[in-house]
Amino acid sequence: MLTYRLSEPEKGGLTILLLGAHCDDIEIGCGGTLLKLIRDYKINKIIWVVFTSNKIRKQEALTSAKKFLKHAKSTDIQILDFKDGYLPASWSTVKNKFEGFKESINPNIIFTHYRGDLHQDHRLVNELTWNTFRNHLIYEYEIPKYDGDLGNPNCFVTLGNEEVKRKKDIILNSFKSQRQKQWLDDTLLTSIMRIRGIGCAAESKYAEAFYLRKMVL
Repeated sequence: MLTYRLSEPEKGGLTILLLGAHCDDIEIGCGGTLLKLIRDYKINKIIWVVFTSNKIRKQEALTSAKKFLKHAKSTDIQILDFKDGYLPASWSTVKNKFEGFKESINPNIIFTHYRGDLHQDHRLVNELTWNTFRNHLIYEYEIPKYDGDLGNPNCFVTLGNEEVKRKKDIILNSFKSQRQKQWLDDTLLTSIMRIRGIGCAAESKYAEAFYLRKMVL
């Protein structure tokens, strides 16, 4: 399978924008890939934005983000307080947030939700990502859940045992309020990475998968 390495800016390194509707979305969707990027590339800045939260979830999200970004040089973590499940009802305010991002940063890479995701909050974040950043490299990550909306991704990032273990440990130790949910456990987190590892014949057996609409080589 063809592999490639991201081109890095001559000065400063990569600027990465991470967008998640909920407090654990970024971690589940692209946490392993983020750990690998921080390890393997020169990073200028990482902007981490979560749109919905409450008092407990916000603190958990901050704890998790700081752990994932421990070795990043410059970070900007924003945990916003929109209501979970009601994000489309705040369309204009969320849109203004995106416009503010566009005016303040010009990311080399953006991670956002998959356009085929059936959750209304996820879909809105995806739509506004593409509406706002029209000439950027955008990776759409997937979130396994009850809706059964996993698709056929066309981009894979292989993960070593270190990234897999670190990703799972941070998620399970940070989001304690979610541990009673039937969808958040070690088995699920391992299974989706194992399935995607099969999909790209990863020697390490594990991978995260993304939907890549446009890319210039």
